[in-house]
Amino acid sequence: MSQSSPVLQAAAPHPSRRWWTLGVVALAQLMVVLDSTVVNIALPSAQNDLGFSDGDRQWIVTAYSLAFGSLLLLGGRLSDLIGRKRTFIIGMVGFAAASALGGAAGSFELLVAARALQGAFGALLAPTALAVLTTTFTVPKERARAFGVFGAIAGAGGAIGLLLGGFLTEYFDWRWNLYINVPIAIVAIIGAAIFVAHIDRTGPRPKLDVPGTILVSGALFSLVYGFSNAETEGWDSPLTWGFLAGAVVLLVAFVLWQRRAAHPLLPLSIVLDRNRGAAYSSVLIAGAGMFGIFLFVTYYLQASLGYEAFQTGLAFLPMIAMLVLAAQLGTNIFVPRFGPKIMVPFGMTLGVIGMVYLTHLDVDSTYAADILPPLMIIGFAMGSIMPASIQTATLGIDRRFAGVASAMVNTSQQVGGSIGTALLNTLAATAATDYLASHLPVTAGVAADAAVHSYATAYWWGAGFFAVGAIMSALLFRTRTDTRARAAAAAAAQDSPAHAPEPVVAH
Repeated sequence: MSQSSPVLQAAAPHPSRRWWTLGVVALAQLMVVLDSTVVNIALPSAQNDLGFSDGDRQWIVTAYSLAFGSLLLLGGRLSDLIGRKRTFIIGMVGFAAASALGGAAGSFELLVAARALQGAFGALLAPTALAVLTTTFTVPKERARAFGVFGAIAGAGGAIGLLLGGFLTEYFDWRWNLYINVPIAIVAIIGAAIFVAHIDRTGPRPKLDVPGTILVSGALFSLVYGFSNAETEGWDSPLTWGFLAGAVVLLVAFVLWQRRAAHPLLPLSIVLDRNRGAAYSSVLIAGAGMFGIFLFVTYYLQASLGYEAFQTGLAFLPMIAMLVLAAQLGTNIFVPRFGPKIMVPFGMTLGVIGMVYLTHLDVDSTYAADILPPLMIIGFAMGSIMPASIQTATLGIDRRFAGVASAMVNTSQQVGGSIGTALLNTLAATAATDYLASHLPVTAGVAADAAVHSYATAYWWGAGFFAVGAIMSALLFRTRTDTRARAAAAAAAQDSPAHAPEPVVAH
Protein backbone atom coordinates (compact mmCIF):
# COMPACT_ATOMS: atom_id res chain seq x y z
CA MET A 1 0.00 0.00 0.00
CA SER A 2 1.52 3.28 -1.03
CA GLN A 3 0.82 6.65 0.49
CA SER A 4 1.33 10.01 -1.14
CA SER A 5 3.59 12.34 0.81
CA PRO A 6 2.80 15.88 -0.26
CA VAL A 7 5.45 18.45 0.47
CA LEU A 8 4.50 21.00 3.11
CA GLN A 9 6.52 24.13 3.57
CA ALA A 10 6.38 26.46 6.57
CA ALA A 11 8.53 27.80 9.34
CA ALA A 12 8.13 26.50 12.88
CA PRO A 13 5.90 28.82 14.92
CA HIS A 14 7.40 31.09 17.57
CA PRO A 15 7.05 29.63 21.12
CA SER A 16 4.70 32.40 22.30
CA ARG A 17 2.59 31.88 19.18
CA ARG A 18 2.19 28.24 20.11
CA TRP A 19 0.57 29.16 23.44
CA TRP A 20 -1.83 31.54 21.72
CA THR A 21 -2.67 28.64 19.40
CA LEU A 22 -3.47 26.54 22.48
CA GLY A 23 -5.91 29.22 23.63
CA VAL A 24 -7.68 29.18 20.28
CA VAL A 25 -7.86 25.38 20.25
CA ALA A 26 -9.11 25.31 23.83
CA LEU A 27 -11.97 27.69 22.95
CA ALA A 28 -13.01 25.49 20.03
CA GLN A 29 -12.85 22.30 22.09
CA LEU A 30 -14.85 23.85 24.92
CA MET A 31 -17.54 25.04 22.52
CA VAL A 32 -17.97 21.63 20.90
CA VAL A 33 -17.91 19.59 24.13
CA LEU A 34 -20.21 21.79 26.20
CA ASP A 35 -22.77 21.88 23.39
CA SER A 36 -23.48 18.21 24.00
CA THR A 37 -24.96 19.12 27.43
CA VAL A 38 -25.61 22.88 27.51
CA VAL A 39 -28.90 22.51 25.63
CA ASN A 40 -30.22 19.75 27.93
CA ILE A 41 -31.17 22.11 30.74
CA ALA A 42 -32.82 24.48 28.25
CA LEU A 43 -35.09 21.79 26.78
CA PRO A 44 -38.14 22.37 29.04
CA SER A 45 -38.09 26.11 28.26
CA ALA A 46 -37.63 25.46 24.53
CA GLN A 47 -40.48 22.96 24.63
CA ASN A 48 -42.82 25.49 26.23
CA ASP A 49 -41.83 28.14 23.71
CA LEU A 50 -42.02 26.05 20.53
CA GLY A 51 -44.74 23.62 21.63
CA PHE A 52 -43.22 20.27 20.70
CA SER A 53 -44.09 17.01 22.48
CA ASP A 54 -42.14 15.02 25.08
CA GLY A 55 -41.56 12.35 22.46
CA ASP A 56 -40.03 14.86 20.07
CA ARG A 57 -37.82 16.46 22.74
CA GLN A 58 -35.06 13.85 22.43
CA TRP A 59 -34.39 14.90 18.83
CA ILE A 60 -32.90 18.21 19.98
CA VAL A 61 -30.11 16.19 21.57
CA THR A 62 -30.07 13.25 19.17
CA ALA A 63 -29.79 15.38 16.01
CA TYR A 64 -26.52 16.85 17.30
CA SER A 65 -25.03 13.55 18.46
CA LEU A 66 -25.97 11.71 15.25
CA ALA A 67 -24.35 14.25 12.95
CA PHE A 68 -21.35 14.74 15.22
CA GLY A 69 -20.67 11.07 15.85
CA SER A 70 -21.14 9.85 12.29
CA LEU A 71 -18.99 12.51 10.58
CA LEU A 72 -16.00 12.72 12.94
CA LEU A 73 -13.63 10.53 10.92
CA LEU A 74 -14.53 12.37 7.72
CA GLY A 75 -13.90 15.70 9.46
CA GLY A 76 -10.53 14.54 10.72
CA ARG A 77 -9.45 13.30 7.32
CA LEU A 78 -10.58 16.48 5.58
CA SER A 79 -8.30 18.46 7.89
CA ASP A 80 -5.41 16.29 6.68
CA LEU A 81 -6.31 16.86 3.04
CA ILE A 82 -7.30 20.53 2.76
CA GLY A 83 -5.19 22.01 5.57
CA ARG A 84 -5.89 22.37 9.28
CA LYS A 85 -6.07 26.14 9.46
CA ARG A 86 -8.57 26.32 6.61
CA THR A 87 -10.63 23.44 8.03
CA PHE A 88 -10.57 24.95 11.51
CA ILE A 89 -11.90 28.31 10.33
CA ILE A 90 -14.57 26.69 8.12
CA GLY A 91 -15.70 24.60 11.09
CA MET A 92 -15.87 27.63 13.40
CA VAL A 93 -17.82 29.74 10.91
CA GLY A 94 -20.27 26.91 10.22
CA PHE A 95 -20.74 26.10 13.90
CA ALA A 96 -21.42 29.75 14.73
CA ALA A 97 -23.91 30.11 11.86
CA ALA A 98 -25.74 26.91 12.88
CA SER A 99 -25.87 28.14 16.49
CA ALA A 100 -27.34 31.48 15.44
CA LEU A 101 -29.91 29.66 13.29
CA GLY A 102 -30.90 27.46 16.24
CA GLY A 103 -31.15 30.41 18.59
CA ALA A 104 -33.48 32.21 16.18
CA ALA A 105 -35.53 29.08 15.37
CA GLY A 106 -39.27 29.66 15.39
CA SER A 107 -40.21 26.00 14.94
CA PHE A 108 -39.22 22.59 16.24
CA GLU A 109 -38.13 21.44 12.76
CA LEU A 110 -35.77 24.39 12.28
CA LEU A 111 -34.24 23.85 15.73
CA VAL A 112 -33.58 20.18 14.96
CA ALA A 113 -32.02 21.10 11.60
CA ALA A 114 -29.80 23.69 13.28
CA ARG A 115 -28.66 21.15 15.88
CA ALA A 116 -27.79 18.67 13.12
CA LEU A 117 -25.76 21.38 11.37
CA GLN A 118 -24.02 22.13 14.65
CA GLY A 119 -23.08 18.47 14.92
CA ALA A 120 -21.80 18.32 11.35
CA PHE A 121 -19.55 21.38 11.74
CA GLY A 122 -18.54 20.17 15.19
CA ALA A 123 -17.35 16.95 13.57
CA LEU A 124 -15.16 19.06 11.29
CA LEU A 125 -13.92 21.26 14.11
CA ALA A 126 -13.20 18.89 17.01
CA PRO A 127 -10.62 16.57 15.38
CA THR A 128 -9.03 19.52 13.59
CA ALA A 129 -8.51 21.32 16.90
CA LEU A 130 -6.77 18.29 18.39
CA ALA A 131 -4.69 17.78 15.23
CA VAL A 132 -3.54 21.41 15.42
CA LEU A 133 -2.44 20.76 18.99
CA THR A 134 -0.73 17.48 18.07
CA THR A 135 1.34 18.99 15.28
CA THR A 136 2.08 22.27 17.07
CA PHE A 137 3.41 20.96 20.39
CA THR A 138 6.22 18.45 19.96
CA VAL A 139 8.59 19.39 22.80
CA PRO A 140 7.68 16.90 25.59
CA LYS A 141 7.25 19.42 28.42
CA GLU A 142 5.24 21.85 26.30
CA ARG A 143 3.19 18.99 24.88
CA ALA A 144 2.37 17.81 28.41
CA ARG A 145 1.10 21.24 29.44
CA ALA A 146 -0.92 21.69 26.27
CA PHE A 147 -2.56 18.28 26.53
CA GLY A 148 -3.23 18.88 30.21
CA VAL A 149 -5.36 21.87 29.25
CA PHE A 150 -7.02 20.05 26.36
CA GLY A 151 -7.72 16.92 28.40
CA ALA A 152 -9.19 18.97 31.24
CA ILE A 153 -11.58 20.66 28.82
CA ALA A 154 -12.50 17.35 27.19
CA GLY A 155 -13.37 15.90 30.59
CA ALA A 156 -14.99 18.96 32.18
CA GLY A 157 -16.85 20.32 29.14
CA GLY A 158 -20.04 18.43 29.95
CA ALA A 159 -20.15 19.73 33.51
CA ILE A 160 -19.36 23.27 32.33
CA GLY A 161 -22.26 22.89 29.89
CA LEU A 162 -24.62 22.06 32.76
CA LEU A 163 -23.44 25.10 34.71
CA LEU A 164 -23.61 27.47 31.74
CA GLY A 165 -26.93 26.04 30.57
CA GLY A 166 -28.49 26.51 33.98
CA PHE A 167 -27.24 30.10 34.25
CA LEU A 168 -28.34 31.15 30.77
CA THR A 169 -31.75 29.49 31.03
CA GLU A 170 -32.50 30.85 34.48
CA TYR A 171 -31.26 34.42 34.03
CA PHE A 172 -31.65 35.04 30.29
CA ASP A 173 -33.47 32.82 27.79
CA TRP A 174 -33.08 29.28 26.48
CA ARG A 175 -32.02 30.68 23.10
CA TRP A 176 -28.82 32.04 24.63
CA ASN A 177 -27.63 28.45 25.10
CA LEU A 178 -27.16 28.57 21.32
CA TYR A 179 -26.37 32.25 20.80
CA ILE A 180 -23.46 32.05 23.26
CA ASN A 181 -21.46 30.12 20.66
CA VAL A 182 -21.39 33.09 18.30
CA PRO A 183 -19.12 35.41 20.34
CA ILE A 184 -16.93 32.45 21.34
CA ALA A 185 -16.55 31.49 17.68
CA ILE A 186 -15.74 35.06 16.61
CA VAL A 187 -12.88 35.24 19.12
CA ALA A 188 -11.61 31.81 18.04
CA ILE A 189 -11.81 32.66 14.32
CA ILE A 190 -9.79 35.85 14.82
CA GLY A 191 -7.29 33.94 16.93
CA ALA A 192 -6.98 31.17 14.34
CA ALA A 193 -6.43 33.67 11.54
CA ILE A 194 -3.59 35.30 13.49
CA PHE A 195 -1.91 32.50 15.42
CA VAL A 196 -2.55 29.14 13.70
CA ALA A 197 0.22 28.58 11.18
CA HIS A 198 -0.58 27.83 7.54
CA ILE A 199 1.39 25.34 5.48
CA ASP A 200 1.61 25.64 1.72
CA ARG A 201 1.19 22.26 0.10
CA THR A 202 3.05 21.29 -3.05
CA GLY A 203 3.19 17.99 -4.83
CA PRO A 204 0.38 15.44 -5.26
CA ARG A 205 -2.62 15.75 -2.97
CA PRO A 206 -3.84 12.49 -1.36
CA LYS A 207 -7.29 11.38 -2.43
CA LEU A 208 -10.28 11.02 -0.14
CA ASP A 209 -11.34 7.43 0.47
CA VAL A 210 -14.98 7.82 -0.61
CA PRO A 211 -16.11 4.18 -0.10
CA GLY A 212 -14.41 4.10 3.31
CA THR A 213 -16.03 7.40 4.25
CA ILE A 214 -19.51 6.14 3.32
CA LEU A 215 -19.03 2.85 5.17
CA VAL A 216 -17.69 4.30 8.43
CA SER A 217 -20.08 7.25 8.48
CA GLY A 218 -23.00 4.87 8.01
CA ALA A 219 -21.61 2.57 10.71
CA LEU A 220 -21.18 5.38 13.23
CA PHE A 221 -24.61 6.82 12.41
CA SER A 222 -26.20 3.40 12.94
CA LEU A 223 -24.27 2.86 16.17
CA VAL A 224 -25.20 6.22 17.72
CA TYR A 225 -28.81 6.01 16.50
CA GLY A 226 -29.16 2.45 17.78
CA PHE A 227 -28.05 3.37 21.29
CA SER A 228 -30.09 6.60 21.25
CA ASN A 229 -33.18 4.61 20.25
CA ALA A 230 -32.48 2.05 22.98
CA GLU A 231 -32.56 4.86 25.52
CA THR A 232 -36.07 5.92 24.50
CA GLU A 233 -37.70 2.85 22.90
CA GLY A 234 -35.93 -0.02 24.66
CA TRP A 235 -33.61 -2.80 23.53
CA ASP A 236 -36.40 -4.90 22.03
CA SER A 237 -37.29 -2.20 19.49
CA PRO A 238 -36.62 -3.33 15.89
CA LEU A 239 -35.01 0.04 15.20
CA THR A 240 -32.59 -0.50 18.10
CA TRP A 241 -31.26 -3.91 17.25
CA GLY A 242 -31.65 -3.34 13.51
CA PHE A 243 -29.42 -0.28 13.51
CA LEU A 244 -26.91 -1.86 15.92
CA ALA A 245 -26.69 -4.96 13.71
CA GLY A 246 -26.27 -2.72 10.67
CA ALA A 247 -23.45 -0.87 12.46
CA VAL A 248 -21.58 -4.13 13.01
CA VAL A 249 -21.94 -5.15 9.35
CA LEU A 250 -20.78 -1.74 8.10
CA LEU A 251 -17.82 -1.66 10.50
CA VAL A 252 -16.66 -5.09 9.30
CA ALA A 253 -17.01 -3.95 5.70
CA PHE A 254 -15.05 -0.78 6.54
CA VAL A 255 -12.17 -2.73 8.07
CA LEU A 256 -12.01 -5.08 5.08
CA TRP A 257 -11.97 -2.10 2.70
CA GLN A 258 -9.25 -0.29 4.64
CA ARG A 259 -6.96 -3.29 4.21
CA ARG A 260 -7.02 -2.90 0.43
CA ALA A 261 -7.67 0.82 -0.16
CA ALA A 262 -4.88 2.76 -1.87
CA HIS A 263 -5.66 5.88 0.19
CA PRO A 264 -7.35 4.54 3.36
CA LEU A 265 -9.48 6.91 5.42
CA LEU A 266 -8.14 5.33 8.62
CA PRO A 267 -4.95 3.27 8.19
CA LEU A 268 -5.45 0.25 10.43
CA SER A 269 -1.95 0.65 11.85
CA ILE A 270 -3.25 3.70 13.75
CA VAL A 271 -5.79 1.78 15.81
CA LEU A 272 -3.83 -1.48 15.96
CA ASP A 273 -0.91 0.19 17.71
CA ARG A 274 -1.10 -1.19 21.25
CA ASN A 275 -0.74 2.11 23.08
CA ARG A 276 -3.13 4.00 20.83
CA GLY A 277 -5.68 1.19 21.03
CA ALA A 278 -5.46 1.28 24.83
CA ALA A 279 -5.83 5.07 24.79
CA TYR A 280 -8.91 5.01 22.53
CA SER A 281 -10.51 2.29 24.68
CA SER A 282 -9.79 4.28 27.85
CA VAL A 283 -11.42 7.40 26.41
CA LEU A 284 -14.46 5.33 25.39
CA ILE A 285 -14.87 3.80 28.86
CA ALA A 286 -14.29 7.11 30.63
CA GLY A 287 -16.84 8.74 28.31
CA ALA A 288 -19.43 6.09 29.16
CA GLY A 289 -18.91 6.56 32.88
CA MET A 290 -18.78 10.35 32.71
CA PHE A 291 -21.99 10.81 30.75
CA GLY A 292 -23.68 8.51 33.25
CA ILE A 293 -22.50 10.74 36.09
CA PHE A 294 -23.88 13.89 34.49
CA LEU A 295 -27.20 12.23 33.68
CA PHE A 296 -28.01 10.56 36.99
CA VAL A 297 -26.47 13.03 39.41
CA THR A 298 -28.40 15.75 37.57
CA TYR A 299 -31.61 13.73 37.90
CA TYR A 300 -30.89 13.13 41.58
CA LEU A 301 -30.12 16.76 42.41
CA GLN A 302 -33.15 18.15 40.59
CA ALA A 303 -35.79 15.44 41.07
CA SER A 304 -34.83 14.04 44.49
CA LEU A 305 -33.33 17.08 46.24
CA GLY A 306 -35.24 19.82 44.40
CA TYR A 307 -32.26 21.78 43.05
CA GLU A 308 -32.83 24.51 40.47
CA ALA A 309 -31.01 24.30 37.12
CA PHE A 310 -28.30 26.79 38.07
CA GLN A 311 -27.83 25.18 41.49
CA THR A 312 -27.27 21.88 39.74
CA GLY A 313 -24.57 23.39 37.58
CA LEU A 314 -22.88 24.94 40.63
CA ALA A 315 -22.91 21.55 42.35
CA PHE A 316 -20.54 20.24 39.68
CA LEU A 317 -18.00 23.06 40.09
CA PRO A 318 -15.81 21.26 42.69
CA MET A 319 -15.62 18.27 40.37
CA ILE A 320 -14.41 20.52 37.55
CA ALA A 321 -11.81 22.06 39.87
CA MET A 322 -10.48 18.64 40.84
CA LEU A 323 -10.44 17.56 37.21
CA VAL A 324 -8.36 20.59 36.19
CA LEU A 325 -6.00 20.09 39.15
CA ALA A 326 -5.50 16.41 38.34
CA ALA A 327 -4.99 17.17 34.65
CA GLN A 328 -2.22 19.65 35.39
CA LEU A 329 -0.51 17.50 38.03
CA GLY A 330 -0.79 14.44 35.81
CA THR A 331 0.52 15.85 32.56
CA ASN A 332 3.29 17.96 34.12
CA ILE A 333 4.50 15.63 36.88
CA PHE A 334 2.98 12.16 37.02
CA VAL A 335 2.58 11.10 33.37
CA PRO A 336 6.22 12.00 32.48
CA ARG A 337 7.36 10.10 35.56
CA PHE A 338 5.05 7.08 35.55
CA GLY A 339 3.48 6.96 32.07
CA PRO A 340 -0.11 6.08 31.10
CA LYS A 341 0.35 2.47 32.23
CA ILE A 342 0.22 3.72 35.82
CA MET A 343 -1.81 6.91 35.55
CA VAL A 344 -4.79 5.62 33.54
CA PRO A 345 -5.43 2.54 35.75
CA PHE A 346 -5.00 4.82 38.79
CA GLY A 347 -7.68 7.15 37.42
CA MET A 348 -9.97 4.25 36.56
CA THR A 349 -9.62 2.89 40.10
CA LEU A 350 -10.54 6.28 41.54
CA GLY A 351 -13.56 6.21 39.21
CA VAL A 352 -14.65 2.91 40.77
CA ILE A 353 -14.30 4.39 44.27
CA GLY A 354 -16.27 7.50 43.37
CA MET A 355 -19.06 5.53 41.73
CA VAL A 356 -19.39 3.13 44.68
CA TYR A 357 -19.49 6.15 47.00
CA LEU A 358 -22.44 7.54 45.02
CA THR A 359 -24.44 4.34 45.53
CA HIS A 360 -24.96 5.32 49.18
CA LEU A 361 -27.01 8.42 48.35
CA ASP A 362 -30.62 8.48 49.56
CA VAL A 363 -33.49 10.96 49.71
CA ASP A 364 -32.06 12.54 52.89
CA SER A 365 -28.44 12.92 51.72
CA THR A 366 -26.72 16.29 52.05
CA TYR A 367 -24.46 17.92 49.50
CA ALA A 368 -21.42 18.61 51.70
CA ALA A 369 -21.27 15.21 53.39
CA ASP A 370 -22.61 12.83 50.75
CA ILE A 371 -22.43 14.35 47.26
CA LEU A 372 -19.36 16.57 47.26
CA PRO A 373 -16.75 13.90 48.18
CA PRO A 374 -17.60 11.41 45.38
CA LEU A 375 -17.85 14.20 42.81
CA MET A 376 -14.36 15.40 43.78
CA ILE A 377 -13.00 11.86 43.60
CA ILE A 378 -14.51 11.34 40.15
CA GLY A 379 -13.20 14.72 39.01
CA PHE A 380 -9.68 13.72 40.00
CA ALA A 381 -10.21 10.37 38.29
CA MET A 382 -11.20 11.96 34.98
CA GLY A 383 -8.30 14.40 35.21
CA SER A 384 -5.96 11.42 35.55
CA ILE A 385 -7.51 9.45 32.68
CA MET A 386 -8.32 11.90 29.90
CA PRO A 387 -5.11 13.95 29.38
CA ALA A 388 -2.87 10.87 29.62
CA SER A 389 -5.07 8.94 27.19
CA ILE A 390 -5.45 11.77 24.67
CA GLN A 391 -1.74 12.57 24.70
CA THR A 392 -0.87 8.88 24.18
CA ALA A 393 -3.46 8.48 21.42
CA THR A 394 -1.75 11.14 19.30
CA LEU A 395 1.89 10.51 20.26
CA GLY A 396 4.23 9.57 17.41
CA ILE A 397 1.49 9.66 14.77
CA ASP A 398 2.43 10.21 11.12
CA ARG A 399 1.73 13.89 10.46
CA ARG A 400 -0.22 13.04 7.33
CA PHE A 401 -2.81 11.26 9.50
CA ALA A 402 -2.86 13.52 12.58
CA GLY A 403 -6.41 14.66 11.77
CA VAL A 404 -8.00 11.24 11.44
CA ALA A 405 -6.06 9.90 14.45
CA SER A 406 -7.36 12.84 16.46
CA ALA A 407 -10.87 12.15 15.19
CA MET A 408 -10.64 8.68 16.73
CA VAL A 409 -10.29 10.31 20.16
CA ASN A 410 -13.51 12.28 19.66
CA THR A 411 -15.23 9.24 18.15
CA SER A 412 -14.29 7.10 21.15
CA GLN A 413 -15.65 9.68 23.59
CA GLN A 414 -18.86 10.16 21.58
CA VAL A 415 -19.53 6.43 21.18
CA GLY A 416 -18.72 5.87 24.85
CA GLY A 417 -21.18 8.57 25.84
CA SER A 418 -23.89 7.08 23.62
CA ILE A 419 -23.33 3.58 25.01
CA GLY A 420 -23.17 4.78 28.60
CA THR A 421 -26.27 6.95 28.39
CA ALA A 422 -28.41 4.30 26.67
CA LEU A 423 -27.21 1.31 28.70
CA LEU A 424 -27.25 2.98 32.11
CA ASN A 425 -30.61 4.64 31.46
CA THR A 426 -32.14 1.29 30.50
CA LEU A 427 -30.70 -0.47 33.55
CA ALA A 428 -31.88 2.32 35.82
CA ALA A 429 -35.41 2.26 34.38
CA THR A 430 -35.61 -1.52 34.84
CA ALA A 431 -34.38 -1.21 38.42
CA ALA A 432 -37.02 1.44 39.19
CA THR A 433 -39.81 -0.71 37.72
CA ASP A 434 -38.72 -3.77 39.71
CA TYR A 435 -38.50 -1.71 42.91
CA LEU A 436 -42.02 -0.34 42.48
CA ALA A 437 -43.39 -3.81 41.71
CA SER A 438 -41.95 -5.18 44.96
CA HIS A 439 -43.03 -2.24 47.15
CA LEU A 440 -46.79 -1.98 46.64
CA PRO A 441 -48.80 0.15 47.14
CA VAL A 442 -46.89 2.88 45.36
CA THR A 443 -46.83 6.05 47.43
CA ALA A 444 -44.90 9.28 46.86
CA GLY A 445 -42.24 8.06 49.28
CA VAL A 446 -41.92 4.70 47.52
CA ALA A 447 -41.61 6.45 44.15
CA ALA A 448 -38.86 8.69 45.51
CA ASP A 449 -37.01 5.68 46.92
CA ALA A 450 -37.42 3.86 43.60
CA ALA A 451 -35.77 6.73 41.75
CA VAL A 452 -32.81 6.78 44.13
CA HIS A 453 -32.53 3.00 43.86
CA SER A 454 -32.45 3.26 40.07
CA TYR A 455 -29.62 5.81 40.24
CA ALA A 456 -27.67 3.52 42.56
CA THR A 457 -28.03 0.71 40.03
CA ALA A 458 -26.56 2.96 37.36
CA TYR A 459 -23.66 3.92 39.64
CA TRP A 460 -22.85 0.26 40.34
CA TRP A 461 -22.73 -0.43 36.61
CA GLY A 462 -20.63 2.70 36.13
CA ALA A 463 -18.22 1.36 38.73
CA GLY A 464 -18.09 -1.83 36.67
CA PHE A 465 -17.18 0.17 33.55
CA PHE A 466 -14.30 1.81 35.36
CA ALA A 467 -13.16 -1.51 36.85
CA VAL A 468 -12.96 -3.05 33.38
CA GLY A 469 -11.09 0.05 32.23
CA ALA A 470 -8.59 -0.26 35.08
CA ILE A 471 -7.77 -3.88 34.23
CA MET A 472 -7.69 -3.31 30.48
CA SER A 473 -5.46 -0.22 30.64
CA ALA A 474 -3.05 -1.88 33.07
CA LEU A 475 -2.66 -4.81 30.69
CA LEU A 476 -2.57 -2.98 27.34
CA PHE A 477 -0.50 0.17 27.85
CA ARG A 478 3.19 -0.31 27.22
CA THR A 479 5.77 0.53 29.85
CA ARG A 480 7.17 4.06 29.88
CA THR A 481 10.57 2.91 28.59
CA ASP A 482 9.07 1.01 25.66
CA THR A 483 6.80 3.94 24.79
CA ARG A 484 9.69 6.40 24.73
CA ALA A 485 11.79 4.11 22.56
CA ARG A 486 8.99 3.70 20.02
CA ALA A 487 8.22 7.43 20.00
CA ALA A 488 11.88 8.20 19.37
CA ALA A 489 11.96 5.68 16.54
CA ALA A 490 8.82 7.21 15.00
CA ALA A 491 10.29 10.70 15.25
CA ALA A 492 13.50 9.53 13.61
CA ALA A 493 11.51 7.92 10.82
CA GLN A 494 9.57 11.12 10.18
CA ASP A 495 12.81 13.09 10.05
CA SER A 496 14.16 10.81 7.33
CA PRO A 497 14.42 12.19 3.76
CA ALA A 498 10.99 10.82 2.87
CA HIS A 499 9.42 12.97 5.54
CA ALA A 500 11.90 15.81 5.87
CA PRO A 501 9.83 18.42 4.01
CA GLU A 502 7.01 18.06 6.56
CA PRO A 503 7.74 20.33 9.53
CA VAL A 504 5.96 19.83 12.83
CA VAL A 505 3.59 22.77 12.72
CA ALA A 506 -0.13 23.22 12.57
CA HIS A 507 -1.93 23.44 9.27
